[in-house]
Amino acid sequence: MHLTRRSAGTLAIAVTLAAVSLTACSSEPASQADGRLLVATTVAPLTSITSAVAGNKARVEGIVPEGTNSHTFEPSPQVAQLLSKADLVFINGLKLEDPTKDLAERNIKDGARIVEVGTDVLPESEYIYDFSFPKKDGKPNPHLWTDPTYAKKYATVIAGALAKADPKNAAYYKKNAAAFNKQADALDAALRSDQVSVPRRVLLTYHDAYAYFSKTYGWTVIGAVQPKNFEDPAPQEIARIIDQVKAEKVPTIFGSEVFPSSVLSEIGKATGARYEDSLRDDDLPGAPGEAVHSWLGLMRYDYQTMIKGLGGKSPALDKLTITPANPDEAVYPQ
Repeated sequence: MHLTRRSAGTLAIAVTLAAVSLTACSSEPASQADGRLLVATTVAPLTSITSAVAGNKARVEGIVPEGTNSHTFEPSPQVAQLLSKADLVFINGLKLEDPTKDLAERNIKDGARIVEVGTDVLPESEYIYDFSFPKKDGKPNPHLWTDPTYAKKYATVIAGALAKADPKNAAYYKKNAAAFNKQADALDAALRSDQVSVPRRVLLTYHDAYAYFSKTYGWTVIGAVQPKNFEDPAPQEIARIIDQVKAEKVPTIFGSEVFPSSVLSEIGKATGARYEDSLRDDDLPGAPGEAVHSWLGLMRYDYQTMIKGLGGKSPALDKLTITPANPDEAVYPQ
């Protein structure tokens, strides 16, 4: 076959482009190569809820490593690559992950969406500003997921966003969200049953993660040791907390798995209160792939810990089934 210089050049360009295209395809995430959605998420509880709803129809990849302070987390440049390929990016919102949100907005591909799940489910009139989140700073408490009633709303929003991005599997996502919400309802019922055994439902925590939970379930948060800058509190504030713990006769004060605190230990010694340092808010128990490594496992553990720490018993929570309806195949950075 005779080729003119123009046609030969055109053929060479076509061959080169085809080679580049094949190379690019071979480096695409498995989720895109097999037609599934690629979904990026931030904190582990949100990743867990998303995975429960997405099932095997999407690849879910978390961004914030477990055990990391999500309020101060700065995503690495490698995260931009994930965000540039994702079809959906789920963040909690409510000003929790602003650096990740900014990076997503700069790198997101055409047609992809960023969904601020917490911001979507919480009207501004219901924002809670408190110890670690003063209103003057404009950042409400973002920890909705410690309240099962809001976790259910998360699942519903996530299912709707997945269905919009992948309409052929809309019924599947809706069914998975219903299954998740059924388990959240069982957790809610077990919590309400067991918390009756607690003489006084008062919480002094290090990290202020239970404001919405407390409002829903009738607990009282008397304080959070960690101030808004996530450093240890000033000596005068420590003295005030010691006086309050003594006055309230709080039997147990709760630390955080993510925020080890010598301050809480000292408050415990000064007041006679027991210091329980294993409470978690976004660090899932167990290892990825285990049933306890889930939003449901996380919240059951925290509720058991709080109830028992304050003199109650948790038989309903102890019996609660936490095996997920779908295997959790999400990627959790460690």
